[in-house]
Amino acid sequence: MTTRIADVIVPEVFNPYVVQRTMELSALVQSGIIENTAEFDRLASQAAKTVNMPFWKDLTGPGTDDEVLTDQVALTPGTITSGQDEAVILRRGRAWGANDLAANLAGDDPMKVIGDLVAAYWARRLQAILLSTLTGVFAATSMAGNLHDISGQAGEAAVISASTFVDAVQKLGDAKEALSGILMHSATEAKLAKDNLIQTVRPADGSPEVRTYMGKRVIVDDGCPAAAGVYTTYIFGPGAIALGNGNPVGFVPTETARDSLAGEDYLITRKTLILHPRGVRWVGTAAGVSPTNQELKTGTNWNRVYENKAIRIVAFKHKLAAAS
Repeated sequence: MTTRIADVIVPEVFNPYVVQRTMELSALVQSGIIENTAEFDRLASQAAKTVNMPFWKDLTGPGTDDEVLTDQVALTPGTITSGQDEAVILRRGRAWGANDLAANLAGDDPMKVIGDLVAAYWARRLQAILLSTLTGVFAATSMAGNLHDISGQAGEAAVISASTFVDAVQKLGDAKEALSGILMHSATEAKLAKDNLIQTVRPADGSPEVRTYMGKRVIVDDGCPAAAGVYTTYIFGPGAIALGNGNPVGFVPTETARDSLAGEDYLITRKTLILHPRGVRWVGTAAGVSPTNQELKTGTNWNRVYENKAIRIVAFKHKLAAAS
């Protein structure tokens, strides 16, 4: 008797497994750059297109200097002001026919095999969504303070190196120590490896070894912008990106179906999620119920609301070799 997808998929078991496995497979999650919290899971579960996240601004800026105490003049009370961050809820889905998965149903645990395939797919899509978001965020004029662009410089001054990388990190000033991970194109990683600048670190706990550059974990993805010899490398701090896995009322994240006449089984997966760069507000609109990756890439859809130093992301635009 043929094993059907519906015979091995138990949605209430399958969906949590896929969510957890997706995060395990994501290097960005494992590096701490993307941080999942129960609060963002709750926000992602709301019946809304966006969620508001008010915050208190720091006690800095003009008029915040301390005062000399005197018995003649009273202290001048200051004020604390608020701002508002806003995240967009993303709603995505993907379906597969049984023929796409049939070859993998012979394993000892078919549900685990299918789950791993689906989780790996969503881990890749998570990274694609993030790269689209970063493209849009750094196309926003308000994010100029977090962008280090040397691509227009002459000669070696336009090339990524230990020296120019230090300049990029310095965009955050005294907050630069918070930067701990780098997302780069494979061509950038190859260039740095040829320069003997990539190190391999074997964690003491026996977990898989990781590559580092200038003491920061390296994550490679060819989705990083690369055009006309100009590459964009992103430098992050822990928790720079907030992840929420939503499960709204009435939402069906996983289901199976069968076309009996065609003899075809289907597996349908749906995601409701938040993948939000903390401190950069979504101010755009989407043509559909949630934005496409192309809409996420649009700079006018984003606006910085945190101080530059409080946004733990720097974009570094550079070349890999001096123009000949």
